[in-house]
Amino acid sequence: MKILAIGNSFSQDATRYLQQMAVSAGVEDFFVRNCYIGGCSLETHVKCILVGDEAYQYQSDAQMLRMISITEALKREEWDYITVQQCSGYSGKYETYVPYLGQLLTYIKRFAPQAKIVFHRTWAYEPTSTHKHFPFYDCNTQLMHEKLCEASAKACEVHELDMIKVGDAINEIRKLPEFDVLNGGIPITRDGFHLSHEYGRFVAGLVWLKFFTGATPDKVTFIPDGADLALIEKVKTVV
Repeated sequence: MKILAIGNSFSQDATRYLQQMAVSAGVEDFFVRNCYIGGCSLETHVKCILVGDEAYQYQSDAQMLRMISITEALKREEWDYITVQQCSGYSGKYETYVPYLGQLLTYIKRFAPQAKIVFHRTWAYEPTSTHKHFPFYDCNTQLMHEKLCEASAKACEVHELDMIKVGDAINEIRKLPEFDVLNGGIPITRDGFHLSHEYGRFVAGLVWLKFFTGATPDKVTFIPDGADLALIEKVKTVV
């Protein structure tokens, strides 16, 4: 199975451990690449396509292999799946999806007609986040989650896309006392918006792996460096 993510640092977070997790779960021939520009919006993806810039890091396990254009990435492999997403700050603002998501999908279908395109629903910021776009959502984590769910659901309905619901899993993790930052819990992010190396990226990887392969969290034996085994087992129960 070959998967290409067209995204930004949030798809980088989601795919960081994905191949290692697949191997540990006994999933064979699982190939994942990420096209990365930090903070890249749907609008920016379309602009990059129009000028043909080699503006993307072509990544494996969050490590750059080379710089690449979207066209080259689409033609590089016989992709089974291609994921798309909105940048985090605009994820809850449906008006920022139009017309750019449709334009991006048209372009993908032109160069990778065999691939199934799916949407990656990302996550809300931490309650303590200082991200410049958090005021779009009154600096309220739950409100941001609700808005991004509403916007992404509408986009997927319009364009008939299946969805990888990482944002839902992260929202559920925050309900666990161990990850309730307002009451002394561990942040699921490392800086208020990017996922933590030990647990956040692991949760995102579980969601992607289950979506694409059906592998359940109990099959995954991989553990990120620095993670506590008890907490790893706890988060597995949420996905």
